[in-house]
Amino acid sequence: MSRYRAPQPKSSPYITAAGAEMLRAELHRLWKIERPQVTAVVHEAAKNGDRSENGDYIYGKRRLREIDRRVRYLRRRLDDVTIVDRQPTDLSRVYFGAWITLEDETGGEKTWRIVGADEIDAAKGYISIDSPVARQAVGKRLDDEINVVIGAETLSYIITDIRYGDSPNA
Repeated sequence: MSRYRAPQPKSSPYITAAGAEMLRAELHRLWKIERPQVTAVVHEAAKNGDRSENGDYIYGKRRLREIDRRVRYLRRRLDDVTIVDRQPTDLSRVYFGAWITLEDETGGEKTWRIVGADEIDAAKGYISIDSPVARQAVGKRLDDEINVVIGAETLSYIITDIRYGDSPNA
C-alpha cells in the first residue's frame, strides 16, 4: 500500500471582492500580529536552556511553520486569483457571484451564492463555482431546469430567482 494521493484538480481562479479582502485580512493578521507574538514566545523559550523538553519552544516552532505555510499559500493565492468585482451585463443569467434560489421536486427552496473555492461557507449559503450545482446553473436563466448527478442519484431543480449583490435579499 502506498501513500500516493492523486493531485487535487485546480480550483477556478475567481474570487469576489469581499473574499479577496477576507484573504488579505487573514494574511495581515498572521504576518503582522500572530507571527511576531509566536516569535517572541519562541525567543523567550529558547533562553530557558534545554530545548528538547521545552514545550513552549517545540510548539512555538511548530506554530511558526504552520503560519509560514499559510502565509505562503495566501500570498500565492492572492497573486493567482482574478477578483470579480463587477456584475455581469446580462443579469437574467446565472454567473459567478449570483444568488440563486432553487426549487426541488417537493417544492422546497434553497438559496445559494456562487463564489470562489476560498469562500465556501455552507452556513452563509456560499457554494463553489466548481460544485456540481453551480456548474449546472451557470449560464441558465430564470425557470430553467438543472439536473445534478450526485452518486447514483439525479436531483432536479428549477431556478426560481437570480440576484446579484452581497446579500441574498439584494
